[in-house]
Amino acid sequence: MAKAMSKESITTPSAERLAEAARKEMSNGLPPVHLWDPPFCGDLDMRIARDGTWYYLGSPITRPALVRLFSTILRREDGKYFLVTPVEKVGITVDDAPFVAVDFDAAGQGDSQILVFETNVGDKVLASLDAPLRVEIDAKTGEPAPYVVVRSDLEALIDRKSFYRLIDIATHHNGNFGIWSDGTFFPIVPSEDALNA
Repeated sequence: MAKAMSKESITTPSAERLAEAARKEMSNGLPPVHLWDPPFCGDLDMRIARDGTWYYLGSPITRPALVRLFSTILRREDGKYFLVTPVEKVGITVDDAPFVAVDFDAAGQGDSQILVFETNVGDKVLASLDAPLRVEIDAKTGEPAPYVVVRSDLEALIDRKSFYRLIDIATHHNGNFGIWSDGTFFPIVPSEDALNA
């Protein structure tokens, strides 16, 4: 198919062409974007806001299925985000993390607890060594920003309600206040800070 496309059509970024390519590649699950090495074709006027809303040409993309489709061909390289198909790679803007963890299920307790997060685009991820949790604290405001890795260096910002639920089940371990999942302890803050909050 790549040979049938003109050089001009490949070098001009097109959301429609990206969506069509993603549909073809999704037939067997998530596309193997980590295996593709297409040429960079420029930037696309597409942005993912901090709340997980995707925008194209300044307007929100209101079709969840289309957002899900684009999310499957998203890749991060050197701190930048791209939509990638076998024949092209285009840059997009991501305000914070590309996904938002909007809910989670917890089973078990203590170090045998299991946490499975669900993102705004329907991904489910078990918090583990392969998909760690982390919390950044804003130096100016003291506000926490919690994240969980979803896949291949792509993170989800954990929404406020889910973070409060996590705090409710957090515990102290080795001088830190944090969360257990899949046998791994993920610190949020030092225990001393949690006790003084």
